[in-house]
Amino acid sequence: MCGITGLLDLDRELSPEQRAGSIAAMTAALSRRGPDDEGLWQDEAAGIALGHRRLAIIDLSPAGHEPMESADGRLVLTYNGEVYNYPELRRELKAEGVAFRGDCDAEVMLEGFARWGIAATVERLIGMFAFAVWDRRERRLTLGRDRMGIKPLYWGKSDGLVLFGSELKALAACPHWTREIDRDSVASYLRHAYVPAPYTIYRRIEKLPPGCLLEIGTDGEPQITRYWDLRDVAAAGIANPLPDDADAALALLEPLLCDAVSRRMVADVPLGVLLSGGIDSATVTALMQQASDRPVRSFTIGFQDSDLDEAPLAGAIARHLGTDHTQLYLTESDARNTVPELPELYDEPFADASQIPTLLVSRLARQQVTVALSGDGGDELFGGYHRHRIGEAVWDRVSAVPRPMRKIASALLKMPSAGNWAKLAESLPDRYRPPMLGDKVGKLASVLPLDGPDAMYRRLVTHWPAAEGLVPGSVRRSTAAEDLGSASSITDPFHRARLMDALTYLPDDVLAKVDRASMGCGLEVRVPLLDHRVAELAWRLPKSLLHREGRSKWPLRQILERHVPRDLFERPKAGFSVPLDGWLRGPLRDWAESLLDAEALSADGLLEATPIRAAWREHQEGTRDHGTKLWAVLMLQAWRQRWAL
Repeated sequence: MCGITGLLDLDRELSPEQRAGSIAAMTAALSRRGPDDEGLWQDEAAGIALGHRRLAIIDLSPAGHEPMESADGRLVLTYNGEVYNYPELRRELKAEGVAFRGDCDAEVMLEGFARWGIAATVERLIGMFAFAVWDRRERRLTLGRDRMGIKPLYWGKSDGLVLFGSELKALAACPHWTREIDRDSVASYLRHAYVPAPYTIYRRIEKLPPGCLLEIGTDGEPQITRYWDLRDVAAAGIANPLPDDADAALALLEPLLCDAVSRRMVADVPLGVLLSGGIDSATVTALMQQASDRPVRSFTIGFQDSDLDEAPLAGAIARHLGTDHTQLYLTESDARNTVPELPELYDEPFADASQIPTLLVSRLARQQVTVALSGDGGDELFGGYHRHRIGEAVWDRVSAVPRPMRKIASALLKMPSAGNWAKLAESLPDRYRPPMLGDKVGKLASVLPLDGPDAMYRRLVTHWPAAEGLVPGSVRRSTAAEDLGSASSITDPFHRARLMDALTYLPDDVLAKVDRASMGCGLEVRVPLLDHRVAELAWRLPKSLLHREGRSKWPLRQILERHVPRDLFERPKAGFSVPLDGWLRGPLRDWAESLLDAEALSADGLLEATPIRAAWREHQEGTRDHGTKLWAVLMLQAWRQRWAL
């Protein structure tokens, strides 16, 4: 795992010294991603410069140094990620006469590019990756990103320069690029709590979408092609589902998951797992421990708020499996001390508050290991979120009720605050007590007045519904979730919701969160549930298998039950949440007040202060809980302070 960056001076306006200084600064900005080595490479005549920061995982020797030249000298590679089937590909290439200098996956990828071509090689890779390849003969730059969007890659073209990097801070370090905030992206961010791809917070800079290659040749025109499209995978899987045969489906899924996990356990450095206590991470942990001849190191973050704390459950699972378990409880002081670091790590505004425990569990794990597996992706692929079922379930019940009456019911549900709903839940016996009742009632109230399952889904994932009103002059942008393209034939609300999540929320929120938090402390996180082979199989599973016996993610639960007793994991989903509403009324109040000051909000005309201040007052008075909405504004303001924008 590493950090990559580079620039292509199409007009040759920079001197070799200017390009060298720029690439050095851009590479240094990624030092946290790769603390073990730095590499710089430049072709002065072509105007290309590449940079690399290395976190050594496979082949710790200097043979893994990048940027790396192919044996024939034609191609130069800078690469971030891991290719898990590189041993097989290496054997194939050796059989074709390729001689290797070392034993790292980067060299195998590079020689595959040289021998088979870039597109043909990428289609054969099992892994997570973002890369740049310079073809010295054709003078062509190719950028690529893995199928599911696990590894990030930003790029842009401005004033004759093409810039790219693993993080925006690498581009920001280039002295020849002027940063400009994109107002439409700000509004989109406030709506979603992240900037949906392909856009970024900056004008003229984009995220390369998952499963894509981008080529820029001598004419300077970028050409983007897809080598794998989740929308095609989903449409094909639903059109040709597996039979509703549980035993047959599990016979396909379990060995595939075992293979995905075992491939990701190969490392020349210490290895562990992030165990939240949920179904997904518990399944990964169980399969890891089954494949290991020693106790796996597992790591958990706990919360003092009992409604959100899954640490005892994670600890019970760890004890049953026999892992070497470490847990840390997150305190209010931890939250207060961590928040100032977030704008540096998340170098465009990002407002998923679980970024705090994700960062802290990454740091906890990094004290003992360099690589950790996680259970991310299980909800998106196997239909685990409440919103995947609520569109169909709620719409079936409420569509017969006239919309005016639904609007009245929504208003009545909104009258008590989320805190009051939580107090009501506390008065119920444990066995009948729904977790996070206030949050769920609030979501129900928000979707009742809407006109269909898709609208319900969009509302459930929206933070500020009228986001464009907060950013004067902005225009609403659609996302990949609103343009299903080849998957538009999917009509089932359950499948549509999980696909929309996998296209947007998964790469742009979940995976971005984990990448920045883990790489910010030099930890590589691997995600076996997002092996593209698992994704392709998951989309062939019929809904009757994904949601069965009243339980979501039924196939994963069945596999987990072969390793862990059901009573250790069968419980309502709490999620990796934090007590944000209380923090903003308590330990983070003064910090938040300074950023939400009316004068500070309206100083340069980017934001409309009135609705934000109204939400802040209601939150402090306890009449409404606006924690997630306010967190989005706070992270934007903190980001602007850090990056002087």
